[in-house]
Amino acid sequence: MVGNPNCGKTTLFNALTGLRQKVGNYPGVTVEKKIGTTWSQHGRPIQVIDLPGAYSLAARSPDEAVLRDVLLGRREDTPQPDRIICVVDAANLERNLYLVHQILDLGRPVIIALNMMDMAASAGLKLDPAALERTLGVPVIPCEAVRGRGLVELRLAMSRVELPLAKHRWDVPAPIAPAVAELQAALTDSDARPPLVARAEALLLLTDFDAVRVAGSRPLSDRTHDILAQWRRRWTAEGTDWSAALIRSRYDSIGVLCRDVVVRTRAQGPSLSDRIDAVLCHSVWGWVVFAVIMAALFYAIFSLAEAPMDFIDGRVAALGGWVKGAMAPGDLRDLLTDGIISGVGGIIVFLPQILILFFFVGLLESTGYMARAAFIMDRPMSRVGLNGRSFIPLLGSYACAIPGIMATRTIENARDRLVTILVAPLMSCSARLPVYLLMIATLLPGDTVPAAKKAGIMLLMYALGTTGVFFFAWLFKRTLFKSAPEHMIMELPPYQPPRFKEILRHMLERAWLFLKNAGTIILAISIVLWFLTTYPKPPAAHTTATQQIEHSFAGRAGLLLEPAIKPLGFDWRIGIGLITSFAAREVFVSSTAVVFSVQNFAGGKRADVTPVREALRAARWPDGKVLFTPLVCFVLMVYYVFAMQCMSTVAVVKRETNSWRWPLFQIAYMTGTAWLVCFVFYQTGRALGY
Repeated sequence: MVGNPNCGKTTLFNALTGLRQKVGNYPGVTVEKKIGTTWSQHGRPIQVIDLPGAYSLAARSPDEAVLRDVLLGRREDTPQPDRIICVVDAANLERNLYLVHQILDLGRPVIIALNMMDMAASAGLKLDPAALERTLGVPVIPCEAVRGRGLVELRLAMSRVELPLAKHRWDVPAPIAPAVAELQAALTDSDARPPLVARAEALLLLTDFDAVRVAGSRPLSDRTHDILAQWRRRWTAEGTDWSAALIRSRYDSIGVLCRDVVVRTRAQGPSLSDRIDAVLCHSVWGWVVFAVIMAALFYAIFSLAEAPMDFIDGRVAALGGWVKGAMAPGDLRDLLTDGIISGVGGIIVFLPQILILFFFVGLLESTGYMARAAFIMDRPMSRVGLNGRSFIPLLGSYACAIPGIMATRTIENARDRLVTILVAPLMSCSARLPVYLLMIATLLPGDTVPAAKKAGIMLLMYALGTTGVFFFAWLFKRTLFKSAPEHMIMELPPYQPPRFKEILRHMLERAWLFLKNAGTIILAISIVLWFLTTYPKPPAAHTTATQQIEHSFAGRAGLLLEPAIKPLGFDWRIGIGLITSFAAREVFVSSTAVVFSVQNFAGGKRADVTPVREALRAARWPDGKVLFTPLVCFVLMVYYVFAMQCMSTVAVVKRETNSWRWPLFQIAYMTGTAWLVCFVFYQTGRALGY
């Protein structure tokens, strides 16, 4: 299944396949691969691949490159499809037919699903699917995927034993025809392409010169590259705009086709979407609406998730308590309770926030507002060298950097995508909340402190992280990834009622991927950290938890780290928290409870910060001075704003960039920034008498 973005392709795919879907990545490249199963009218299973949306086969991003390579038979892991369903937005027929026009060149069996017929009618357009079918010679099925109309007819077309091949013809511009013929011959002989596929690929190579390549794709032969380079040099010398000539020729052919298929029944005025956009994209009111929506999003993430998070937290603590009661004391029990259950539980507890975020993001995407949000944010993002497309991944990083980083796949410019990946973890994710809450409780003890004051400190931490994102994006775009600013061209889809069934399915799919990708890594790291805080065993005379931790590998590491963090106001015990929380930031709370010998701390229960707070306020340096002064509490929060304290994010960055170079750079620059900023804050605060 192929089609332009916003044509309803995924809705149609979900309607055909239901829950019989499998989501993964193409081997060697981080582009999502969605495969589903439907059934023919004769009971035969049909495997359907939902390819990424694109406006043409001239790839501008990894998603579009995978689409191109699958259809051309270039990918070694995916066979060339038997049939291609082209999903077309009936309300924007001429633009959508450009991709169809390129696909028909392949000489493969094609079915055209003329989707959103209701939207076309409401826009005053009357389409003749039968005329389109007669002209192109392939089945054309009018449908409305949202309402399930046309699905039976589409399945019937998919069930046919043989499909007619397209009979469309178009004239390649005469100056370019010799280059097409020479490239077609080279692709047929050297690259083993069928003649029609070779001709279609030759036209595509002359349009974009194969600008975007991805892993897992069969390379072109040297002969093909040489021919392409020769024609490129010749046309450059002659001043021939071969790419524009090809594109113009296609659109001329499509324009003639549409004259016989589309009739406008009434004069076109501003649509409902246009009238709504006059408010939502307004230079003033657009920002007001945007602020209200973002406030509602954060309220839901940080308030509505509280009850289910407490429930999960209680169940994790209860499971740990049950294991302690059912097993005899020993290292195996400690591994299960303190290592596996606490470590994995620390990730699962934030699942409600992740679900709420994905629900809101799906709601905004389904209604069409997300494109408007990217449009609103384009101007401020352009000030630092990015554009509005980077806003959506950064927004997702407020809940968790992992899905935020995965969302950068839609950014066309490779440099902009990498910059967005590098700065996304600076957004204060939900895993930082336990640290902020504990430090604020230590800094401002008692129930008499106004909630607004605590909220103000929390807001300051989020503002610091957001400021860091803009600063480093600006810095990277002017140094490491210097390039001309990219203009954002984005289609604003029409507003539609939310499709809750699809939103829930998408939310659950993403949540499962989050648990599978992040939870397995945390499990492994938690076991390692448990070992490091347990061994070697201390002499029998050492009875306190603090002495046991100090004697362990982790304790020794904390003592080695202390000279580096003492200028920040931290001692070796805080250093252990910093080391252990590299697995996940929220681990800092439970490791702090162990290090400072907090009693009755039920498995790191998030809501039970009182004993931890009191223990921290009682902590002293060897000379008797208070360790957790208000200044140290503030500096520690600032450290967690900037430091890269998340192994799962590191793993995802490595996977998305296919290299250890960038995650290691990310650890270095973020940790270095955290140390430097904390050093300035702490030393300045001490000089001012705090």
